Amino acid sequence: MTDEIKKEEKVTGAGFAPIPTDEQSEKKYEERRGQRGGFRPRGFGFRKPGFRRERPKDEFQTKLLDLARVTRVTGGGKRLRFRAVVIAGDKKGKIGIGIDKGRDVSQAVEKATRMAKKNVVNVVIVNDTIPHEVEAKAGPSVILLKPQKKGRGLVAGGAVRTICDLAGIKNVSSKILSGSKNKLNNARATMEALKKLKSKNT
Repeated sequence: MTDEIKKEEKVTGAGFAPIPTDEQSEKKYEERRGQRGGFRPRGFGFRKPGFRRERPKDEFQTKLLDLARVTRVTGGGKRLRFRAVVIAGDKKGKIGIGIDKGRDVSQAVEKATRMAKKNVVNVVIVNDTIPHEVEAKAGPSVILLKPQKKGRGLVAGGAVRTICDLAGIKNVSSKILSGSKNKLNNARATMEALKKLKSKNT
């Protein structure tokens, strides 16, 4: 029987072997297929059904503070883009601000979020509030931050409230001393004020 199989293989010459019916020849047939690489071991390059890789959870929470359409006038005409301002914080003393542009809204927000996570600043927090009064200026905006007792809450609005909330400050009062209503300038001034905070030990 095996001689007949060998003869048929030589006749075909295309690398195809007929499936044998004898038990011994079946074993040889399976061994030869395994040597040619016809079989791959289980688990090599295969995924179990329902298996998913767990991605590490991001500790930062993000919030879109401002979104604006900006145009650049060139010789060929106007080019429209979107500018996004994103605040990222972990509510444990880390806060960052990101500003970037993109051709569409999603691209601008994604780029600004990445930049916000890169530009993270550590904020000094004592008993859920700031250690001392601080004032800062960025452009035309001037921001004043004062510490408050426990239970007072966030007495702030606009960009200042968003930044303090994501930074983890639970009790603080703020005042915008300038008349500026620009969210970006107010956010920059707030970040400068938080950078000035120092604890008694330092």
